[in-house]
Order: sequence, then C-alpha cells, then structure tokens
Amino acid sequence: MNIVENNNSGKCILEVSHLSVAYGKVDALINFNMRVNEGQIVSVVGPNGAGKTTLLSAIMGVLSSQGNVDFDGEVQQSPQVEYMVGKGLGLVPEKRELFSSMSIEDNLLLGAFQRYRRGDRKYKETLDEVYDIFPRLKERRTQASGTLSGGERQMLAVGRALMAKPKLLMLDEPSLGLAPLITREIFKIIDHLRATGVSILLVEQNARAALKMADYAYVLEMGELSMQGTGASLSEDPRIIESYLGINSKHQEILSI
Repeated sequence: MNIVENNNSGKCILEVSHLSVAYGKVDALINFNMRVNEGQIVSVVGPNGAGKTTLLSAIMGVLSSQGNVDFDGEVQQSPQVEYMVGKGLGLVPEKRELFSSMSIEDNLLLGAFQRYRRGDRKYKETLDEVYDIFPRLKERRTQASGTLSGGERQMLAVGRALMAKPKLLMLDEPSLGLAPLITREIFKIIDHLRATGVSILLVEQNARAALKMADYAYVLEMGELSMQGTGASLSEDPRIIESYLGINSKHQEILSI
C-alpha cells in the first residue's frame, strides 16, 4: 500500500477502520481505512469489481461487515440501514432505485419519510430547495418517474436523498450510462452541493472527473486500498495516469468538468 498522505485536516464526519466484507469465501473488501471530513468531496476510484459499491453498501449497512464505521462521532460495527439514515447518511445507489409508477414529487417526498415520522414539517422547505437545484424536476413534478431520461432519473435520485437532509451524501457511479453533456451537469451539481455544506463520498469510474473535483481520494484495487492522496496529487501521479487516465484519456476528458 502506498500512502501519499493522510486526510486528517478538518472535522471528521466519517471514518472507516479495518472494514472488511466477504461474499462467502470471497473477500470483496479487505481491511479498508478511509476518512471524510466535513465539507469535503472524497472520491473512491478503481476498476470494475474493485469493491467500490461494496464499500458504500457496508458503510450504509446494506451489507454486513467487520470493522468500525464512525459516522458523526458514533462508532458502529456492521451498522443498520435505518439507524444510519436517521443519523444523516444518504446513499444514491448506482441503479437509482426509483418508484417508476409514482410521480416525481411523490418519489421526493418518500426521501423525507423519516423526517415526517419524527414530526419534522420543514421537509416542505427542503422540497423547495431541491426544486431550486433541479428546476427540471419542478416543471415535471406530476410526471411518473419512469418516463424520465437517464439524466433526469439521476437528478431525481439525488434530490430524493437530499430530502432527508443528509450530513453526508454517498453517490455510487452518478455518471453511469449518461451522455457527456448530462454527465458534466451532474458533476457541476455535485460541486454545488459541496458549496451548500453537504459532505460527499463519490464512487466513480470516471477517474479524471472524480479526481478533478475531489479534495481527497482513495484508489481501491481488488478490495484493498492501493493509493491515497489529494485529488490533485493523484491525478498527476504517473501510476494513476497509466492505469486510469491513459487508455480512455480523451473520452474521460470529454466527460470531466
């Protein structure tokens, strides 16, 4: 493991220590350590099958795991999904997981279900904030979500996660399957969310875009941490350029902001 530097400056919102996940006898994530500080975009890059989605699922509690997940000052071992959502952790999964037959607005309101159950009626203000970020969703709020384009579905998935007022938003491959123009728009929105105070953990195959916008980044290979450092330092590292930025350089340059 090549440690470039540590992400220790700033107030920690998420720290993962010795996190491991196995599918039967197959190790998908091995003794992984990482940290996200408040107000940061932290990216995790790596090839297909490296364990990136497994990492997010374990942090969220979708998968059982070994090791510690310290979120907002509370350490959990193999956390529970409902507890993590209640604590302020949001996840936008790779497949979006929308309710296709329901309207855009109903999908958004579902994102605030726990707040509603707690008696928090300010979720209506959050709905207005989401519509400000995604005016296209407001224009089509009565439309069934299944009729949306890929980019609009991604916007809706992000908007639904924001309805829970997350302290940390985890995004799994937000550019997957999107056209270059829409991809650039999504990344600009992610950058805007950081400016509003949302901390972001971004898992992304488009290494060029992910490193360009990241305050800090981790490289995951075969379930293990292989490199870490600031987004800027990793994007200039010859090993990263050869492995992730060289072959598809022109294509990734088009997709990056």
